[in-house]
Amino acid sequence: LHGNAQYAKQDSTYKRWFVGSTLFLLGNLATTNSPEFVQLNLGYRITGKDAVSLELKTWKYAWSLGIPFGKSFQAPAEEFPGYIREYGFALAYQHFWWKGLYTGIHVMNVWQSFVGSEGEKIDNGFQIFNTFRAGYHFKLSKDRFFIEPSIAITHRPYHTQMPEAFKQLDDKNSKFFFGEPGLHFGFNF
Repeated sequence: LHGNAQYAKQDSTYKRWFVGSTLFLLGNLATTNSPEFVQLNLGYRITGKDAVSLELKTWKYAWSLGIPFGKSFQAPAEEFPGYIREYGFALAYQHFWWKGLYTGIHVMNVWQSFVGSEGEKIDNGFQIFNTFRAGYHFKLSKDRFFIEPSIAITHRPYHTQMPEAFKQLDDKNSKFFFGEPGLHFGFNF
């Protein structure tokens, strides 16, 4: 296991492009409250220390994204009267500081469909969802693959008006979430 995630052009294993996703996909195996989550990342290493990527995402959720882990997390009293389905893309930038240690920022634009408890579409919306991530990049199999365990702070700086029943529940929670775990993986080419 090679511990240095920075890349150099003279390195014979250096690959500029990568494709990947996140292990949050395993949430789809849940028998209840499956997020129906899909994410595909396509990235490019500008330099050995800087990378950019495009992340295509979709998922659904029935509780406010601001609910911290604990007794309110997926509590029936906090559940929306239906769910929110989101489709969007994020632009991400990573900078490697030392060996595999990196920080990154992901700015995501998402289009929303508010769906009622009977499956009827109620309204549409839009939000900007930012993620500030710190983690470590591990090269695997002679740098063909990588994993990136991380921890993040998320922030929702902008949101169009939600349907009132959704808004009342969402407004009870912070637009920031501290301590979101992450485990991205990918293939270099």
